[in-house]
Amino acid sequence: MSAARIAVVGGGISGLAAAHRLRTLLGPAAEIVVLEQRDRTGGVLHTVELAGMPFDVGAEAFLARRPEVPALLDELGLADRSVHPTGASPSIRAGGRTVGLPPGTMMGVPTSRARLHDVLSPAGLAAVAAEPERPLAWEPGTDVSLGGLLRERFGPEVPERLADPLLGGVYAGRVDALGLRATVPALAAALDAGASSLTAAATSATPPPAGRGPAAGSGSTGPVFGGIRGGYRVLLDALGSASAATVRFGTSVRSLERRGAGWRLVLGPTTRPEALDVDAVVLAVPAPAVRKLLTGPVPAAASAAGEVELASSVVVALAYRAAEAAALPPTSGVLIAADEPLSIKAATHSSNKWAHLGADGLVRLRVSTGRFGEAAGLQVDDDELVARARADLATLHGITAAPVEAVVQRWGGGLPQYSVGHLDRVRRIEQAVAGVPGLAVAGSALHGVGVPACIATARAAAERIAAVVQVTTTP
Repeated sequence: MSAARIAVVGGGISGLAAAHRLRTLLGPAAEIVVLEQRDRTGGVLHTVELAGMPFDVGAEAFLARRPEVPALLDELGLADRSVHPTGASPSIRAGGRTVGLPPGTMMGVPTSRARLHDVLSPAGLAAVAAEPERPLAWEPGTDVSLGGLLRERFGPEVPERLADPLLGGVYAGRVDALGLRATVPALAAALDAGASSLTAAATSATPPPAGRGPAAGSGSTGPVFGGIRGGYRVLLDALGSASAATVRFGTSVRSLERRGAGWRLVLGPTTRPEALDVDAVVLAVPAPAVRKLLTGPVPAAASAAGEVELASSVVVALAYRAAEAAALPPTSGVLIAADEPLSIKAATHSSNKWAHLGADGLVRLRVSTGRFGEAAGLQVDDDELVARARADLATLHGITAAPVEAVVQRWGGGLPQYSVGHLDRVRRIEQAVAGVPGLAVAGSALHGVGVPACIATARAAAERIAAVVQVTTTP
């Protein structure tokens, strides 16, 4: 069998995980080339030094009850680097007050067990109480705006004070622009099954608290979230090393075309183009790049990818001396309701949430700002972004001292928007690509923006490619 040559376009977590899986499946003889436009790997995973400690300014956690990240850490010999949050609880800023995040909701959608008195006004509470008695007209299989559905059933406060802050941190999007089926699939399934109201659908789709009801003691246990001591760069570096891939930084892929049984990628500037011929390609890049590269070879997939929009956001990381941040509450962070007069959408009290991030006595925080459609508001210099973050922290927590250090990380077009019809777009992309040998797609634009979902798409893409090249490279 002749050695296969594979190009992985994109050096984020999806691309590196795909390269690693390809190495495992194809062995040491395969030539794997990762083409990355930036000067580093990781994409929207990025670890910086904040006051002398590794600190993530992209994604900071992963869903620990999914198997992908724990399994990969174990495979790479990094299981001992996994950490879990402390018992600090989250809070929410709504109605001009900061209160504990209310229990009994499904991503902000009230269940019959919801306790919302600290978050909603009397009118908002009355609307929630009345919803189960209102007739519900639902067409199974339909997809709608989650925010629109919540407004119609509960009025404005539930989407603005609950669902938007909870989902805005995940997608950097407004709840009114997010599709129900892609963002809260269990709720859509409960409605399809005949739930009599939105409250009933959320209740049936949410297991009761531990120790209550017939499901008590069943299902997933253990911490919901996990992190990595030393930051995500520990995982990224290990993937790069274990994959033994050639990583070419600062490399743009201008075009992709079929060439015989394989593919030709045209790299670099128009003045000095370079052709790279390979047996197969994994595209692990944002949706606009998928659209650009597949317009010629797979126009149906390109068209669908072109319908996925992106949101921009900013993370400001701050470190304080403990005495100057003494007013910080002992919570894991605060989510900001959409109708609050603040510029940030969330603040993570990182030293409270992750014990190792406060081990040196400093207090570390990260605040995030920017949602879909708000990119223009982020076009200011770093000093202004830090000033906005500090002003909001003063309002929220009374912290007025200058930080020991501040780091600004901009994420231009960092997160895909799972709008109405997203699952159909993904289906069109994958069906079109499935008919083209030696081509696969992976990444956050497909089946989830979290790290576990990206790794899952990467493994599936690598396995698809490996099955093909093992056949086509046989003499």
